[in-house]
Amino acid sequence: MEYIRITDIGDPLFRQVHQLLAEVFPPEEVLEYSLWKAPLEDSGIRVFAAVHDGAVVGTTEYRYYPDWNVAMTDFTIIGREGLGIGRFLARNRLEDLNKLAADSGKMLYGMFAEIYDPYRAEHHEFGGVKPMDPFVRREVLSHLGYKRLDFPYVHPSWMGDGEAVTGLDLCFMPAAEEQDRLDASLVADFLTRYYAVLEDKPEAWLSMVEGLRAQDKLELLPL
Repeated sequence: MEYIRITDIGDPLFRQVHQLLAEVFPPEEVLEYSLWKAPLEDSGIRVFAAVHDGAVVGTTEYRYYPDWNVAMTDFTIIGREGLGIGRFLARNRLEDLNKLAADSGKMLYGMFAEIYDPYRAEHHEFGGVKPMDPFVRREVLSHLGYKRLDFPYVHPSWMGDGEAVTGLDLCFMPAAEEQDRLDASLVADFLTRYYAVLEDKPEAWLSMVEGLRAQDKLELLPL
């Protein structure tokens, strides 16, 4: 299996990546195909495909913020069972992020991720691939070290319609396993930058960020 970075919307592998996105995630979680041109060309956004026998069988997107020394996993998709794709993607992603942090003279502080709450996402089949089932994914991410940030989370729809998307938790995987709190200001700053690309923000999201700025620390809870 190969770990191949995609930086061009014209790359034939990206057509397969976007098809996986459309099959696995609900429409409000998927950026329209043509709008991917700029993100793929952005040096700070890293989209990789797991390629097996010439076909894309998994994919992940993530980014590293050197000023905060944190990363964000945008998505991880396992397109086929029985190939060890999840482990393959997680290992290669962490190796890449550790190198990016080292290039900045640091050790990675941690990584954010939005994780479905299975009790609020039961209606979606996630492509029918069992490793993508929200119950399975949540348990796997817990094993990787992710913890839930203790606040009610919403995010703006990637359809750009200003709707609030619920059913997910914002989580953080600290490099120090014993860490049990995170600065609320870091979370607010991160979310503000991460969703800056979406001009139309729902009121619920704006209120959430304002509430975060009024807090000091957020607890990191078990998934």
